[in-house]
Amino acid sequence: MSPRRKGSTMTAEHKAALAHGRALGNSVRAYLDALERNRPRRGRKRTPDSVRKRLGVVEKDLAEATGTRRLELLQERRDLNNELAVMAVKTDMNAVEKGFVKAAKEYSENKGISYSTWREAGVPADVLRRAGITRSM
Repeated sequence: MSPRRKGSTMTAEHKAALAHGRALGNSVRAYLDALERNRPRRGRKRTPDSVRKRLGVVEKDLAEATGTRRLELLQERRDLNNELAVMAVKTDMNAVEKGFVKAAKEYSENKGISYSTWREAGVPADVLRRAGITRSM
């Protein structure tokens, strides 16, 4: 039987650095996701009431539907329920923005992300300024 290879152990310092990197990434990800969820969309804005109203129509139509129409209505009902669940989750933009401002500069330096890339991703210039990210980055 061959001897077992002894695995290398991570130092506490290395583990702390990994945890710090994950925290930076989580702050940036939370802010970018919140921006995406709250960005303006074209067309009439959907409200929870309008989604519930459509759900009522779908439920009524389901009672009489057969075949592929029933299948489509079942999927629409699932999509509408998911949309309602997403609408119910309120994001505190101030909190995620504050976390982003703390983490963005270091994250940007570590990953080599430029000011213009942040702007292209939809991050407002004033938020980048508060984070310490300049056009020269």
